[in-house]
Amino acid sequence: RASDWYQSPDSYRGWFEPKRGSFQKPRIAWLFSFIYFMNFIVYILLSEKLNRYYTGATSNIDVRMDFHENAENHKYTHKADDWQTVFTLECENKSQMLSIEKHIKSMKSKVYIQNLIKYPEMAAKLKIQYPG
Repeated sequence: RASDWYQSPDSYRGWFEPKRGSFQKPRIAWLFSFIYFMNFIVYILLSEKLNRYYTGATSNIDVRMDFHENAENHKYTHKADDWQTVFTLECENKSQMLSIEKHIKSMKSKVYIQNLIKYPEMAAKLKIQYPG
């Protein structure tokens, strides 16, 4: 129904303040603390079977690796089953993460990725070049 999307202001009471008589934290504070402590990671995977690299970005590396291990047929990482993480870079925020991922992908160079893995100072320069 069209009216289902609207809820009265009273229905949001539990998000902003705890129920009377309870000692639990307000849920909205938990949500903000969760967002504040999120990890923003750019990662590179290597498949020796395909001799290829895959560059990606995520806020939860464990969930993302599980996704790659169980990738569907039409996904790129389904082509091999030997993907291993060869590079990770933790970023300050989401925009920095996406900028660095875009930069690495735009280089379209296996040599650039190999140098990024080999020389950690290149990764430090990326974080300075793309402050977010």
